[in-house]
Amino acid sequence: MNSRVSSMEDVKDSIQRSQPRVFKLVLLKFFLVFLVLGVGFSLFSMYMARHIGVRDIVLQAQSTFKPCFEEQGSLDRWIRPPSTLMHSMSDEELLWRASFVPLVKKYPFERIPKIAFMFLTRGPLPLSPLWEKFFKGHEGLYSIYIHALPSYEANFTSDSVFYKRQIPSKVSEWGEMSMCDAERRLLANALLDLSNEWFVLLSESCIPLYSFNVTYKYLSKSVHSFMSIIDDPGPYGRGRYNENMLPEVNISQWRKGSQWFEVSRKLAVSIVKDTVYYPKFKKFCRPHCYVDEHYFPTMLAIESPHLLANRSVTWVDWSRGGAHPATFGRFDISEAFLRRILEGHTCSYNNRNSTICFLFVRKIAPSALEPLLELAPKLLGFG
Repeated sequence: MNSRVSSMEDVKDSIQRSQPRVFKLVLLKFFLVFLVLGVGFSLFSMYMARHIGVRDIVLQAQSTFKPCFEEQGSLDRWIRPPSTLMHSMSDEELLWRASFVPLVKKYPFERIPKIAFMFLTRGPLPLSPLWEKFFKGHEGLYSIYIHALPSYEANFTSDSVFYKRQIPSKVSEWGEMSMCDAERRLLANALLDLSNEWFVLLSESCIPLYSFNVTYKYLSKSVHSFMSIIDDPGPYGRGRYNENMLPEVNISQWRKGSQWFEVSRKLAVSIVKDTVYYPKFKKFCRPHCYVDEHYFPTMLAIESPHLLANRSVTWVDWSRGGAHPATFGRFDISEAFLRRILEGHTCSYNNRNSTICFLFVRKIAPSALEPLLELAPKLLGFG
């Protein structure tokens, strides 16, 4: 009996002696597991930091760090046109930006000058299929800009030359300063592309009269810009003059002309940078002054008369009388009609007589599109 009790006490003592050892083993296992997890988490964090976090940190540093001097990068940064025509600049900011002019006249890169076709419209361009044929194959020699009502959203497909060519716009009213604002807005946006050298203002009712090659050669070889600057002594000319225009404009300098013009880059810059004549015309050429007929012709006739041909290259027919020129629809379009415009005029071009006087026609109704597409290959040289 005594030996049995002694044996049980020995077992009890053995168990008591082994408990600290088991506890130490459990604690060691727990520490090893914690160590493995910690090392794994650290490695994972380092991986994520290297592939993701570092990039974010660098981007944040680039956006906040201001070095003592700014790295200008390549020349391409300055000469490439905007990647998109939509922007958040105000008119004031846009005109300021567009007025930048390089003082070194020789371009340090290969520059292919382009024609900027600027469409001033309320909405759709119903004659766009004809223009598509006109532009086809001449990429790199033209740019397109559309000023429409702010509410209008164009639905051109991605393969159209008009796709995403709409600029930030505001409402413009015929005869109001807002019309001149729209034209300045078009010029300013087009000036952001350094390759644009000639700027043509068109409406949705305009069509080209010649092929792109003829049009490009005509404008690029001309020593003048095409804007009419008429000194009209009658009630619709000098009769609209307001003496409050003094001293910037006196009555002998007052001019009238068509709003549909073509100007060089130099004159386009003159228009967007103007702060001398603009306030006078905005305040005193209203409400029946029709400022869009007087502002640009008067200002440019004062500033740069030697650069103007004193005629427009857009043909219109005023023979029917009224406040607006004649509109031509489907049944007006014929071979005889087009030949009358193409062959029935003489004018001065580079101080020499020329039979090519007009490059565009206005006002053409949407219904005229089908016969124009049929006649264009034979008479207009494209299509």
